[in-house]
Amino acid sequence: MADQYTWGLILGAVLGLVAVYNLGLLALYNLVMRSKSEDNGADSLRKTPTTALNGECPFDADVIVVGAGVAGAALANTLAKDGRRVHVIERDLSEPDRIVGELLQPGGYLKLIELGLEDCVEQIDAQRVFGYALFKDGNRTQISYPLEKFHSDVAGRGFHNGRFVQRLREKAASLPNVRLEQGTVTSLLEEKGTIKGVQYKTKAGEELTAYAPLTIVCDGCFSNLRRSLCNPKVDVPSCFVGLVLENCNLPFENHGHVVLADPSPILFYPISSNEVRCLVDIPGQKVPSISNGEMANYLKTVVAPQIPREIFHSFVAAVDGGNIKTMPNRSMPAAPYPTPGALLMGDAFNMRHPLTGGGMTVALSDIVILRNLLRHLSNLNDAPALCNYLESFYTLRKPVASTINTLAGALYQVFSASPDEARKEMRQACFDYLSLGGIFSSGPVSLLSGLNPRPLILVFHFFAVAIYGVGRILLPFPSPYRFWIGARIITSASGIIFPIMKAEGLRQMFFPATVPAYYYQAPPSN
Repeated sequence: MADQYTWGLILGAVLGLVAVYNLGLLALYNLVMRSKSEDNGADSLRKTPTTALNGECPFDADVIVVGAGVAGAALANTLAKDGRRVHVIERDLSEPDRIVGELLQPGGYLKLIELGLEDCVEQIDAQRVFGYALFKDGNRTQISYPLEKFHSDVAGRGFHNGRFVQRLREKAASLPNVRLEQGTVTSLLEEKGTIKGVQYKTKAGEELTAYAPLTIVCDGCFSNLRRSLCNPKVDVPSCFVGLVLENCNLPFENHGHVVLADPSPILFYPISSNEVRCLVDIPGQKVPSISNGEMANYLKTVVAPQIPREIFHSFVAAVDGGNIKTMPNRSMPAAPYPTPGALLMGDAFNMRHPLTGGGMTVALSDIVILRNLLRHLSNLNDAPALCNYLESFYTLRKPVASTINTLAGALYQVFSASPDEARKEMRQACFDYLSLGGIFSSGPVSLLSGLNPRPLILVFHFFAVAIYGVGRILLPFPSPYRFWIGARIITSASGIIFPIMKAEGLRQMFFPATVPAYYYQAPPSN
């Protein structure tokens, strides 16, 4: 056995060097392509749809926040507590009813604490989550978050998204310098290339304008304003089908459950003391019809036989209950156009596959970074200088955001079934690697939980899984065919992770200190 592991380590070292060499080549290629894309981005910015202004406009607030979801409401709280006058305009102030944004990772909870918003997960029947359980082909393994070094209150949280959002909104509205208003923002107000505010329609249908030196757009995944501020390349790899299981006892209490099913993963996690959220992933953009019964039949005949027996009856009862919802899963790398007077945040700015539940962690981490940058400024009126200064935000957020984004996209592809032999081996290797325990599980789950989101650790564990898969095939009796499959596992792993990292920006992700904007952190003189 020791000899097998020795040979595995030698093979792993060789293949690791190959992977690092490929990464270096891709980094060089990314630097060249980035310079070209920046020129294209400048041309696109001139074509963005905004409303032109003439003359000077008095500012109604220090900051306008468009949207009061998780990102917008948390941002309004944060800026207002720093003394800013904040005007929040939200399309619908009633409680949202969503099937995602219901699992906050421990790393996201730490950011809530940093922002002073941890009480917003109280009084909403939120459930503590301590890790994950994985299921594949009748086998199961438990993976715990590495929480030993943290306060006992630090854990993941499962809750109804709408209840959490309402708590954030209520806390923001209680601050005297926050104006929370229901209305639909129709356009950004632009004067000589600078965003001065927004035009919006109130709940009563009245057309109004609002002005502020800084407008932050947080209007979610369906944003109608993002084209003015970024180059959106939205991908929809799959759709989620959402159910709520009532009075369901999960096999592992206070854990998220991931079933590596065919064709793609199924998720279960608690969202209240007597409810469990189930999310069934269906690849592609087309799902069976709910209205004619095709969806119920699909869930009972294809999905139900693959889920753990302890959940089976609750799952079938939820399907029979008929409260089935669907939503497309979007991913979109952050590709901003630095624009004087405006900034993008949240899902309007950056999205990743929701499999890993990292969206709220990224948004809250971004808010912490932005707050720390703006704290140095007594006023925000010099739009060009502020824009130049805030370019550092896009670079400072990259290591954390890109790690979580890349992990989500890569893990979704690895966890999904495939007829390809190399992909099958990679999927099995991932399950077996995580089942080893110790650093083999704590390392990857520290990335997923947002507790240690470091790009190099992500690359290390991702290729360690691939190399582990190669070792499983080659040992104890290598053959030419097995060498061929082993090589294809490495190329398949590279084909999964490198395109995602390239889209995220290799230079900013791994070498942020080489980006000029990294050094814009010195605040402009007021």
